[in-house]
Amino acid sequence: MTDLKGRVAVVTGSTSGIGLAVARTLAKNGAHVVINGFGDAAAIETERSKIEKEFGVKAFYNGADLSTEEGTKAFIKDAISKAGKIDILVNNAGIQHTSPVDQFPSDKWNLIISLMLSAPFWAIQEALPAMRRNGWGRIVNIASVHGIVASVNKAAYVAAKHGLIGLTKVVALETAREPITCNAICPGWVHTPLVQKQIDAIAARDGISNDEAKNKLLSEKQPSGEFTRPEDIASMILFLCSENAQQMRGSSWVQDGGWTAQ
Repeated sequence: MTDLKGRVAVVTGSTSGIGLAVARTLAKNGAHVVINGFGDAAAIETERSKIEKEFGVKAFYNGADLSTEEGTKAFIKDAISKAGKIDILVNNAGIQHTSPVDQFPSDKWNLIISLMLSAPFWAIQEALPAMRRNGWGRIVNIASVHGIVASVNKAAYVAAKHGLIGLTKVVALETAREPITCNAICPGWVHTPLVQKQIDAIAARDGISNDEAKNKLLSEKQPSGEFTRPEDIASMILFLCSENAQQMRGSSWVQDGGWTAQ
């Protein structure tokens, strides 16, 4: 167990899926959390209040649009204002669009790059001085196996995730002599709402059941035949927040069921 009592964690894209699992795991271990994302307002409030009641910490919500520099930096400033500081930043927010590169819509390209590469950069810019004032910090970027290898029809996603791993390394080098670390996590297929949409699309396209579509998706890339669980990723982030991980800097931690081992 990692004791995060008194720490403040900001997790983007955390109203469901990976981000929510991360926020809950950090809160379970004592951190106050700031969650962010879109969705049904009542459902988000239920999750926020549940975190406070279950774990005895403060939980704040800000639904800022992170696709702009102004929105992202305002979000971090608001998080620091409400929670008092920032110790842990998890850049998780993401979207997907698939299309051949010569047909890829410019608006989708710009949105994906803004949300999944520029927003982490802007968030780190705003958070890093506050972490330095605190004398401690942990930055974790949720990248992907697509930060290491590519797949067809995912030009923007792959470019953003490759860039995010590069950003992770630069930040780690610039903070190498400080009590602040920056690492990336590279999951394979994780059963999130984003991935469920891809499963649904396969089922509709091929006229097969949802379970058959899920198995087809996994068999194409992930040798284990199983999804990486959001809880697995959250546990890795918890470890990266521990003192035992203080020399883990600029690394990309793969949780992909053997995808990149092939």
